[in-house]
Amino acid sequence: MKYFVAFGDCPARKGFFSPRVMAALEQYGTFTFNPAPGQGMEKAALIEQIGDAQVLMTGWDSPRVDADVLRAAPRLKIHAHMGGSVANVVSKEEYDRGILVLSGNDLFAQSVAEGCLCYTLNALRRVDIYRDSVRAGGWTPEPHRTQGLVGKKVGLVSYGAIAAYYAGMLQGFGVDLRIASRSISEEELRRLGAKRASVEEIFAECDIISLHTALNGHTEGMITRELLHSIRDGALFVNTARAALVDRQALYEELQTGRFSAALDVYHTEPLPAEDVLRRLPNVWMMPHVAGPTTDLRQEVTLRLLADIRAWQEGRPCRCRIPYEYAARMTR
Repeated sequence: MKYFVAFGDCPARKGFFSPRVMAALEQYGTFTFNPAPGQGMEKAALIEQIGDAQVLMTGWDSPRVDADVLRAAPRLKIHAHMGGSVANVVSKEEYDRGILVLSGNDLFAQSVAEGCLCYTLNALRRVDIYRDSVRAGGWTPEPHRTQGLVGKKVGLVSYGAIAAYYAGMLQGFGVDLRIASRSISEEELRRLGAKRASVEEIFAECDIISLHTALNGHTEGMITRELLHSIRDGALFVNTARAALVDRQALYEELQTGRFSAALDVYHTEPLPAEDVLRRLPNVWMMPHVAGPTTDLRQEVTLRLLADIRAWQEGRPCRCRIPYEYAARMTR
C-alpha cells in the first residue's frame, strides 16, 4: 500500500508519528510525507503531491477531499483522518466513490471526556487558586470555599461519543444525571441511571451543566441569553465542545455578574486575545483548547488507524470507520 501523509512537518505530526510509530511503518507500506512546515496543507499542494497513493492520512488543517482532489488521486481507497471529527475534510463525492473513511474519533472522544471530568473537578475545587496560594508562600486562601462532584445534579446537553464516555466516568460519583438528547434510548438512560430532561430544565435546575453538542448550521448559537440567564446561582457551566454554540455576548455578561462559574476549553476567538475579559474573571477556569487527545495518545490514534487499514485489507471489520451519515452530524 502507498500512503500519503498530508499532515505537515510540525511538532504535532511528530506526536502522531512518534519513534514507535515510525519503526512500525515498514510493515504497512510505503509512506510519503508532506514536506512543508506547519500542520496544514493547501489544496493545490495536495493535488500536486497525492499521486498514486492508495491511502491518504490527514490531520488538522488539511484540505477537504473534494472532486478536484479525487480526480488527482485515481487509486485512492482509504482516507484515514488523525483527528476526531471529519466534517471539514471529507465530501459526499468521496463517499460516493466508495472510499473508506476512518478517524481517531473514538480515542479523541474518550480523551475529551477525561478532560471534561478533569476540568469539572478542578473548577469545583478551585485547584488553581489553592495551588497559586501555596506557591506564593501562603496556605489556605480566603474565602475558603470548595465544591465537590459527589451527589451533584449534572446535566449533559446532547449525547454523542464524548458524552457517552463522560456519563460512564460519572457513575462513581453518585450524581443525579440528566441528559438532553433526542437520540438517547430509554434503555441507555436506564443503564446509566439517568433521566431525560429538556435543555431548559438542565440549565435551570442542574448544579453542573456540560455542553456536548456538535457544531453545525442547526446548533450555532443554540445556548441563548435566556438559557444562560436561567442558570442557578453557584452552578458550573462546562464547555469542551465549541464556543460558537453559545451566545458570546450573553455569556460574557452573565459571567461578569459572578452568579455562576464556568470551565472553558473553547473560545469564539482562538488563541484568546490577551485583553479578553474572560482572562480576568475569578469565576472562569480556563484551558487552551487541549481537552483531547492528550499528547501521549496521539501515537495510539495513528496505530489504531493503521490497524484498521490492515483489517480492511484482510476483510475484517474496521473499528474507526465513519459512515457518511455520522460524518454529516459531526462538528465542523
